[in-house]
Amino acid sequence: MKKNMWEFKQSADPAVAELYIYGDVESDSTNFWTGEVQRSETSANAFRAALEKSPELEQINIYINSYGGSVFEGTAIYNQLRRCPAHKTVYVDGFACSVASVIAMAGDEVVMPKNTLMMIHNMWWGAVGNASELRKSADDLDTINAAGRRAYLTKAGKKLTEEKLTELMDAETWLTAEQCIALGLADRYADADADMSGASEFLKKANLDAEQRLTMQKSLAAQLRSLMRPAADPVPPPKEPKPAGIMQMLAGTQ
Repeated sequence: MKKNMWEFKQSADPAVAELYIYGDVESDSTNFWTGEVQRSETSANAFRAALEKSPELEQINIYINSYGGSVFEGTAIYNQLRRCPAHKTVYVDGFACSVASVIAMAGDEVVMPKNTLMMIHNMWWGAVGNASELRKSADDLDTINAAGRRAYLTKAGKKLTEEKLTELMDAETWLTAEQCIALGLADRYADADADMSGASEFLKKANLDAEQRLTMQKSLAAQLRSLMRPAADPVPPPKEPKPAGIMQMLAGTQ
């Protein structure tokens, strides 16, 4: 069955709902010429509206395959899920990158097939202005990053220190399911591997040249190979050189 990029649907049981996050998390926008508000199907507003239709929910199953998106929208969705009294089970169906990994942290249980990946990094944005405005922008971003780290630390508990998390985020780290479980960012493996046949779309979306794609493929392959051997220390393997432009793709609209 084909899943929509973003779908919140009721199951046969009215107390259970399923949320598919299969794409970038994006905010509503305004048409510059007409002033018309263009609603995003992956915004926090859209999620809130869907959630309000089912106040009696007892279980939400959340399926994620996303490269990230707007930190503001993703953080709002995370907080809405945290407030919701229903039990939340998150399934990583491929990639949970950037702010999509923050949304995953709202799960009471996070389940990852052994061949899936999570990517965590520092948030970023563009800024224009004078020296004072740019310095303030940097300070504001530090505050936002500190708030973002709380989502991971709340989920991980004693398995992850803030110092270690900061190191991983500074390095823009890819984590295997094994590493996520060791760090407390996931709770258990799924019963079967995920269908990663669409992973090549990740490289196409990045708009990389042949050499950069090869570098990224090697990086992903190194992460997946680590699943084949036990890790005494959950620190990820050495990073491959980061291809130019990949940050923008992974961060979506961040």
